[in-house]
Amino acid sequence: MAKRISRREFQEGLSQRLGQAAQGEASHAWLGVLAGGEHWLFALADAGEIVPLTQLTQVPLTKPWFAGIANVRGTLYSVVDFSAFQGGQETPRNSAARLLLVGAKHGINSALLVSQTLGLKNPESLETQADPAHSPRPWLGECYRDAKGQQWHKMLIKPLITHPDFLDVGL
Repeated sequence: MAKRISRREFQEGLSQRLGQAAQGEASHAWLGVLAGGEHWLFALADAGEIVPLTQLTQVPLTKPWFAGIANVRGTLYSVVDFSAFQGGQETPRNSAARLLLVGAKHGINSALLVSQTLGLKNPESLETQADPAHSPRPWLGECYRDAKGQQWHKMLIKPLITHPDFLDVGL
C-alpha cells in the first residue's frame, strides 16, 4: 500500500522540489495541474511558485474570469481563474485550489487559479500526441498522453500572459 501523506507534506515536498529544479538540482520534470477538467503541464522554469488559495480582493468592473487581487507575502498579484478564462466553469474555491504564480519570470505579477496541483510529471513517461489543430488558444502547446490514457496539455506561459484577452480584464 502506498504511503499516505498529508496535503501539507505534499505541498512542502513539491515546493522543495520546485526550488531544487529552479537551481538546476532536480531532474527534468513538469508540474501537473488540473484546471477546468483539463490536465496541464508547466515547465518548472515557468511554473513559479504554488501557494494555497488566499483571500482575494474583488475588483469591480472586471470580467467574470478575473478572480481578484491576492497579497502574497506583501506582493500583489492579479489572479485569473484559468478555467473561466478559457470559457469553462468557475474554479471551486476550496482547500484543493491553488494559485500558481506564473508571471514573475516575465515581469508580471500574475497568478492562475487552478483546481489543484497534481505533482511533478516525468516527460519521458508521456507519449506525444498529434499536434492539436489550429487552436484559438495560443498558450496550448504539445499534447501528451500518460500510461493511464489521460490527456495532458503543455502550457506556454508567454503566449498566455501576453495575449490581449488576458491583459484586458476590464469590462
